Amino acid sequence: MTSMLGNLARSRRTGGMAGITSVCSAHPIVIRAALRQAVGCDGPVLIEATCNQVNQFGGYTGLKPRDFVALVEQIADQERLPRDKVILGGDHLGPNPWREEPADVAMAKAEDMIAAYVEAGFCKLHLDTSMGCAGEPVALDDATTAERAVRLAAVAERCAASSGGERPVYVIGTEVPPPGGADHLITTLEPTHVDAARKTIALHRTQFHEAGLARAFDRVLALVVQPGVEFGNENVIVYDRAKAQALSALLDEEPALVYEAHSTDFQGVEALRQLVEDGFAILKVGPELTFALREALYGLDLIASDSIPGYPSRNLMAVMDGLMRENPGHWKGHYHGSRAKRHTLRHYSYSDRIRYYWNHPAAEAATFRLIKALDGRIIPAPLFRQHMPIFARYAGKPLEPQELLIDAVRAVLDGYQSAHRPDRLPRACSQG
Repeated sequence: MTSMLGNLARSRRTGGMAGITSVCSAHPIVIRAALRQAVGCDGPVLIEATCNQVNQFGGYTGLKPRDFVALVEQIADQERLPRDKVILGGDHLGPNPWREEPADVAMAKAEDMIAAYVEAGFCKLHLDTSMGCAGEPVALDDATTAERAVRLAAVAERCAASSGGERPVYVIGTEVPPPGGADHLITTLEPTHVDAARKTIALHRTQFHEAGLARAFDRVLALVVQPGVEFGNENVIVYDRAKAQALSALLDEEPALVYEAHSTDFQGVEALRQLVEDGFAILKVGPELTFALREALYGLDLIASDSIPGYPSRNLMAVMDGLMRENPGHWKGHYHGSRAKRHTLRHYSYSDRIRYYWNHPAAEAATFRLIKALDGRIIPAPLFRQHMPIFARYAGKPLEPQELLIDAVRAVLDGYQSAHRPDRLPRACSQG
């Protein structure tokens, strides 16, 4: 499986256009949409879990690494996608979930997390040790970051060797955008300076070699840098390739590497295509996928409210708003302003922090009620045009809400597939 990723740099050197979408989500519908698309496109598919989402303590999803793998494999089997087409990655693996604790405690937990990921079968590991822990600067210097990354890589290598599994590939990098996007209005954004990127590579290479992990460094396939893309609560900074040409040229000095671009959500097909052409071969997307899912769920909620006697008006939205107000930890520090402003952001922000609440039992129950209420109903075209015009093709026949939701997520993934494969139109491969 890791050889599929290794081909990214090789393809770029030979003049081909190669990239892969990194689907960063634990939502079952998002995972199913990604796996189903891979069936139609003949794979492979890269699914990633983040350190806050999935870890040895369960993360905010309640899933440990083995649980996440079991979930993905179960859906892959249902979708008839061979398991060898699925690449599993771990994102932002490091002390981030425990950064309020002393560094020695946080790093010990990070080592245990890395071990749990490798033992569960994850083969692509993003080593993110750039954040300071208790009593440390918010952002650490490159040398400390590299030293801690090597510590985690050493654990991963030992675990892979003892289990007899495939040796992992690594992603390194100290200039890592915040997971899930920024929480403030962004007006300008500069790409990583090429000298900083060059220094990061050199420091990691040196420390890997000094630790006796030269062969592990040979499996470092990508560097995380800031290409100049980001999204906030209400705006998106779109890729300006002219500003990133020095970074792109650095890959000529490092022919075994590509870049991994985080926060590529909401960029649009043309910007994504340019990113891939310029060496940002791994495009990570997450919030845009659950944003599209939420859009579709809320559209169905409006249709049910307008057409089904006894269905409470905007029931799903009311349940989600109640959950978020009762449990504000995932959004309170990110959404600001008046009461009305915060209400709008809770539901419609690009950062989509509502995604942290979909696995709550109340949210699952409300979603199930909505799907059950609409399942098999024939919705007239004018009602679809009012609330979900892009899905009007579902009108006039028995509705399958689950299929519509998958379709909504796949519409985003189609844009990424089109960026990787310009010879295919956005829906060409997903039509199977």
